[in-house]
Amino acid sequence: MSERWLRACAIGELLPGESTVAWDGDAPILVVNIDGDCYALDDRCTHEDFELSAGAFDPGSATIECVLHGSRFDVRDGRALNPPAYAPVRTYKTKIEDDSVWVRIDD
Repeated sequence: MSERWLRACAIGELLPGESTVAWDGDAPILVVNIDGDCYALDDRCTHEDFELSAGAFDPGSATIECVLHGSRFDVRDGRALNPPAYAPVRTYKTKIEDDSVWVRIDD
């Protein structure tokens, strides 16, 4: 299988501490920048299938909080950090190339 990469945005559009949503067809992927390191994960809480991008992203703790019930996830590895969510969120590899943030979507 060959690698498939999705261009999420230009690196200048995702400054440290910011987040954006990229789309793989109709599947949203949340992309965040923590001090120049970019991470990507499904934009869906594993508890209620609600969009994580609607919640608060905290680059200092590398977490995103679901606004629906308050579950927090580590954006670096997708771990659920507190109930009511227990299952991790799927994460994706990222790279910065040609002044763009890319998300590997074939994993």
